[in-house]
Amino acid sequence: MQKIISKLQSDKVAQKNMALEIRKKAADFQLNRNFPQSQNNGDEEKYPAGLVSFSKALPHNKLGEVDANAYNKLLQAINSRNPSDFDLVPVAGTARLNNPQSAFAFDLEGADSQSLSMPAPPRFEDEEFAGEMTECYWLALTRDVPFSQYGNEPLTGAAINDLKRFSTFKNVNARNLFRTEFPGVETGPFISQFLLQPYNFGTTPVEQRYRTSIKGIDHLTSYQDWLDIQNGNPALSAVAFADQPSYIHNGRVLGEWVHRNFTYQPTLIAALILLSYGPEALDDANPYKKSKSQMGFVTFGAPHILDFIARAANHALKVAWYQKWAVHRRLRPEEFGGRIHNHMTGGAKYPINSKLLDSQATASVFSKHGTYLCPQAFPEGCPTHPAYPGGHAVFTGAGVTMLKAFFNESFVIPNPVVPSDDGLSLLPWKGEPLTVGGELNKLAFNVAIGRDIAGVHFRKDEIEGIVLGELSSSSVLTDFNATYNENFSGFNMTKFDGTAMALNTNPAA
Repeated sequence: MQKIISKLQSDKVAQKNMALEIRKKAADFQLNRNFPQSQNNGDEEKYPAGLVSFSKALPHNKLGEVDANAYNKLLQAINSRNPSDFDLVPVAGTARLNNPQSAFAFDLEGADSQSLSMPAPPRFEDEEFAGEMTECYWLALTRDVPFSQYGNEPLTGAAINDLKRFSTFKNVNARNLFRTEFPGVETGPFISQFLLQPYNFGTTPVEQRYRTSIKGIDHLTSYQDWLDIQNGNPALSAVAFADQPSYIHNGRVLGEWVHRNFTYQPTLIAALILLSYGPEALDDANPYKKSKSQMGFVTFGAPHILDFIARAANHALKVAWYQKWAVHRRLRPEEFGGRIHNHMTGGAKYPINSKLLDSQATASVFSKHGTYLCPQAFPEGCPTHPAYPGGHAVFTGAGVTMLKAFFNESFVIPNPVVPSDDGLSLLPWKGEPLTVGGELNKLAFNVAIGRDIAGVHFRKDEIEGIVLGELSSSSVLTDFNATYNENFSGFNMTKFDGTAMALNTNPAA
């Protein structure tokens, strides 16, 4: 009996030592990773304090330009990282800055949030930035056009012709309008199957019909309303909802969906749909896919998958918030619209690219609303944190990366559907096959572009945000490679750029 007790005690010590070794080697692995320094686009140093940077909720003058002393207080707090300095940043109204201190939070798994980098966004005067804003105007103007009609009706036809003037959009056409080149995003219906297909939430069947705002209503198109919102005052109106919920069939419904979703909601829905397909949809690297005596559960089963998509979101948000507050502080379309309006009406002069000033989109927005402000889908406008990268883009890119690790990307989605043009029913999709990998990429882009449609983000926020989410999530997956008892060679997936990624590096090996 004493020998048995001794062996158990010895085994416990060995287990504790092994656990410590795994954690130490994972930490050493992250410590020795390449640690590139993120760089902003230089606009903040080039122009007066905060003039072309994010500043919503701080005090502004009548042109919507931020008070320089207030903006410098914000920079001082960011540079010092002292919690008390953040409480000294002046705000003008009731709004509060959205969690800038989270930029400096640490993580105990995956890469440290400050160790991941991304390219700088376009500069204020660049043609690329002008093209992004032109797209934002067109996204607002076409919110009520069914996705299936893109390029087949006058508004989106005009958008295509106008956007082609910009090098970024030189190849735009009816098929790829408001899409991107991630694998699968230009294939099939505009909306991912994971935002259309029914699923079960426990014992409750769920149809993906959602409440949405009434057709034709835009917000913050009045200059005084816009200026009040910049100064942190509450919105004077609320969302007016349509009588019937609908499937996501146009930009307005998608914009309202991403107004209300919680962080990992899109990838949670996708996971529940994918798990309903059974073991055939799992990735071939799953050690239980071909086992005759075992099945995955705590590891490589549903609880494992569901846990990972949730934990991916918080890690990704820390990464995003560091870039937003500590590096880029990029202004929002809402703020850029104010610069354009005052430039066009003679209130001020800014270095805005002429292609934007001459665009049909700019003229159309003024013709419709009497200002050059970017029409917002949300009464309150954009959130009180900087634009770059898009938070939705980063956390959904991270969650999709987790799902691509666990599921077979080439698995063909059964019984694909497309929404009717009125959004009240689903119709069979009779086009090309739709794969898990392609529809997951599309899910990430749908969630991201929905924020652009709402008027709160630019395209670059979304594309680079999704890729940053991929980096975040893959670093978490890599740390966990050493924790499994199963014979497991590592996760494999296709990156958003179409190249293969094998996460078989075991930091504790």
